[in-house]
Amino acid sequence: MKRTIPLLITFGVGLSLIIAMFIPHSPFHELDSQFSIFYDVIAVFAFILGGGNLLKVHLNKIQNKRRDWRYSLVTVGAFMLMLIAGLFKIGVPEGWTGDYQGTGGLFKYLYDTTFHPLQATMFSLLAFFVASASYRAFRAKSLEATILLVAAFVILLRPTPLGYYLTFWLPEPLKFLHIPNLSTWILSVPNMAGQRAIMIGIALGIVSTSLRLILGIERSYLGSEGRS
Repeated sequence: MKRTIPLLITFGVGLSLIIAMFIPHSPFHELDSQFSIFYDVIAVFAFILGGGNLLKVHLNKIQNKRRDWRYSLVTVGAFMLMLIAGLFKIGVPEGWTGDYQGTGGLFKYLYDTTFHPLQATMFSLLAFFVASASYRAFRAKSLEATILLVAAFVILLRPTPLGYYLTFWLPEPLKFLHIPNLSTWILSVPNMAGQRAIMIGIALGIVSTSLRLILGIERSYLGSEGRS
């Protein structure tokens, strides 16, 4: 019974959403929006469990003084500060009736002055790692690797002034070889073809996994008891 009820719920919800997709008439077309309300309720509890798990893991690390426990101290402090600022809407001009992300609130201030600079720093450092990884991965050991290296080089030069000045002198008949134009073609034709193939594969994988869940073949979400 412990496994039968979850399997029946999964089968009923999955079948209902399939019906809502292929029968756009009342009352079936409203099922998707109605189920989204239940998804939001479940997500609330998931957020609570996620926050509780974060505190449990890091507080345990701090208590036992494990390796790099000071980073856990910063994580817990930042989590609690943002949680309190958002829940109590500290500094929001409209008070409890206002938006916790509203201008003037402590949550908005901390987000704009702390998270955005950290995010910009992370992405700026990431560029060097990407360049280093590209150099190691795109070595011209074969024809395919050479094509990939040239394409990556063109794409990396596209947003830089150097990409323009290297090819701006080419005559009008060779305008398509300008690095900005060439990179646009690479992204919109070969890259798009590859993306579509990947998306088709992902879609087929989603369909097969969904059918396994709806039909009760895949039971990993039931825990260890449901894997038999």
